[in-house]
Amino acid sequence: MMGYTYILLCSDGTYYTGSTKELEVRIEQHQNGEGANYTAKRLPVKLIYVEEYQRIDTAFYREKQIQGWSRAKKEALINGKLEKLHDLAECQNKTHYKYYKEKSIS
Repeated sequence: MMGYTYILLCSDGTYYTGSTKELEVRIEQHQNGEGANYTAKRLPVKLIYVEEYQRIDTAFYREKQIQGWSRAKKEALINGKLEKLHDLAECQNKTHYKYYKEKSIS
């Protein structure tokens, strides 16, 4: 059975990532406040990104992956800037080994 991973833009500017077997039905549920507690409090919502899969479990796995991403990384995906995904995935903390290495060299 087909599966879909989707991203909604909520009225407060936040993103909601989900997965479903029936995309149109699920989006309608979200718009009616029945989709999820998160989106019910942030209506209206707008579908801004979709990926289609042959299996729902693959769509669910992808949903969980995207949910862990930063806003910047989600926006790169939404806007088709796939070349930015790798750089945005890199740790940006001051304690990251890259910054530690640069600091110790100078």
